[in-house]
Amino acid sequence: MLVFLIIGGVGVVLLLIFLVVGDLLDGLFDFAGDLLSGAALAGLVGAFGFTGALILGITDSLPWAIGGGAVGGVLIGLAAGWFSWRLRHGGDEATVRTGALVGRQATVINPIPVDGYGEIRIIAAGQPTKLNARSSSPIDAGESVYITAVLSATSVTVDRLN
Repeated sequence: MLVFLIIGGVGVVLLLIFLVVGDLLDGLFDFAGDLLSGAALAGLVGAFGFTGALILGITDSLPWAIGGGAVGGVLIGLAAGWFSWRLRHGGDEATVRTGALVGRQATVINPIPVDGYGEIRIIAAGQPTKLNARSSSPIDAGESVYITAVLSATSVTVDRLN
């Protein structure tokens, strides 16, 4: 059982190494595409060791422990590789970028005074987003507006929707 626990520990150490210096070792596994990542390798090794130790402790059968550890390791390794791939190639199109909001319609949720800030809510990429808003004229809560310019990452200027 100690050997399986050591193998599982090696998987955990590999995971820590890939988390800390993963970008430096990024090209190490280019021969297998994006599915075989550092996270996938660490998951495979760690799951093999810990699953093997668990099965050996329950059944006291080395062949079952090796087989079960291999199955568990492959399943966890594939899952970790898939999640890693999804994180790297996930849809950047769903990321809300303030600059892309110019011209979009929003709703005032806190009144906008002439010389101050109010708040607007806009649905961007399916996410409700609140932003601070300025206007050249006062606008009451509940009115529809459109964004005319971006002042910062969290504030915009708006005008009434005609």
